[in-house]
Amino acid sequence: MAGLTALIMALGACTQHAADEHVRGGVQASVHDLDRHITSYVSAPKPRRVVDFETREPPGSIVVSNSERALYLVLEEDKAYRYGVGVGRQGFSWTGRNRVSMKREWPDWRPPAAMRRRQPDLPVHMPGGPANPLGARALYIGSTLYRIHGSNEPHTIGQAVSSGCIRMTNADVRHLYDRVRVGARVVVRN
Repeated sequence: MAGLTALIMALGACTQHAADEHVRGGVQASVHDLDRHITSYVSAPKPRRVVDFETREPPGSIVVSNSERALYLVLEEDKAYRYGVGVGRQGFSWTGRNRVSMKREWPDWRPPAAMRRRQPDLPVHMPGGPANPLGARALYIGSTLYRIHGSNEPHTIGQAVSSGCIRMTNADVRHLYDRVRVGARVVVRN
């Protein structure tokens, strides 16, 4: 884990924000270079796989099971990609139906005021990059404060640890991001 932390810190030193090009101290890396580095060093604790999955939700929908700590991307013929996820901790988990309202690569993070009150050491704004808690990609859920996003803490996948967002490894969120459209259904259940 120390090696992973060192890698994330080193990559973070090369990253200023999530734009097409990152420049700091004369080092230049594209978003695609950062994606390659992150993916090659962070493997999923619960690898994604295609599973049997009966649902009334149409293909392209996302179904999150808080109790299973799993996210399903609905496919054709009663199949789905199953991803391991981190979910909201006690008092912060939620259920409901909504839609993907926006998608971002290497998103900036603006912790909500309520989160900053609970954790005063949080920044008001953090530019996107490997050190950012939102990770490599984010799918925004309706007009809520919740997202499905990557994580720079892959060891938290499979746990109830977030303030309500659904966490994935950076490799898995990139896989999901490429397969989900804005407007896709999101169903979060216990």
